[in-house]
Amino acid sequence: MKKSLKLAAVASVLATPAMAANLENPLYMPTAGEFYSKTSGGLMLKVADDSDAHKLKEHDGATEFPIWRVQEDLGIGITDRIAIRGAFAYTHDDDVDRKGMNHGRLGLIWRAVETSDDIVLDIYADAHLGGINKMRGSYTASHGFKYDNYSNGRWGFDAGVRFGKTWNEKLTTSAFVEVLKTFGNSNNVIDIAGLNQEMGGMLSMAGVPDEISVDLKSATEVNFGLNAFYQLNDAWSFGAGFKYNHHADNGVKGLATDVDWAPVIGNMVKPSVDALIAGLSDMNDGFDEYIVTLSVANQLTENVQVALYGEYTFDDAHANSQNGTDVKAEVGVRLNLAF
Repeated sequence: MKKSLKLAAVASVLATPAMAANLENPLYMPTAGEFYSKTSGGLMLKVADDSDAHKLKEHDGATEFPIWRVQEDLGIGITDRIAIRGAFAYTHDDDVDRKGMNHGRLGLIWRAVETSDDIVLDIYADAHLGGINKMRGSYTASHGFKYDNYSNGRWGFDAGVRFGKTWNEKLTTSAFVEVLKTFGNSNNVIDIAGLNQEMGGMLSMAGVPDEISVDLKSATEVNFGLNAFYQLNDAWSFGAGFKYNHHADNGVKGLATDVDWAPVIGNMVKPSVDALIAGLSDMNDGFDEYIVTLSVANQLTENVQVALYGEYTFDDAHANSQNGTDVKAEVGVRLNLAF
């Protein structure tokens, strides 16, 4: 009888997922040699606002659906306090023919403080990988500037801190703040064939090609957020968060493409091109995002976790921004692995 009771107790333990470090916890940190992966697949709905940029494109009030989004966060612990980590995201939006990597970073995080009463402070620095893809777009006088992928074409770096506390091994509250600095460059391609047609072909006669590159200014952006996480039991956990993203206005410093100006007509057209470039020194296309998230996660095994998440974004866009929305909502599923 005693032997049967012992076997039943062992079976009961084996049937319950072992408690592991929860990857949904906003203060999760891999231990030495531990690899983790968080793969998210989401479906987004957007309704464009009535900004000047959307009106020029005749896109104000238009619905974009479905927008497919994939994100991968991964890392490995070098020590129990230092880890390498990366984050990459891809968006596919057929309604505006906009697709490509919209997020990329790779760097280090260091757990600088960890106290006996579960207070932690992390410091991190990441390379911003926006320069992997060229920024591609088009420009016409009638419809303004349009871009067909999410990359800003610029390299840069992120630096930030996150801190928080776990209460009674159940509730974790945390916050983070970070700064993104991007470097100006000419890693872009802008199609001006439509502008050339509007000008009666004068640009091509003056020696200006149908595709040009411009020198973009550097920019500084700021993000911060708050998170709450509750570990109900070994299997179930819940999360909520708020995040603010400030996206700076872009600006053009000058024409990067070398133009072999044609005699006479080139001298006539060049002042107009210079004036156009000067008018883009501040594009007034920045926007601010206020993002609210909710999630629920189930620990399937010690190494595998599945989470469902929802995200709603309020934003405040400048007049020339193509990112302003009246509705921006996403739902998705996330697969977390740690081993």
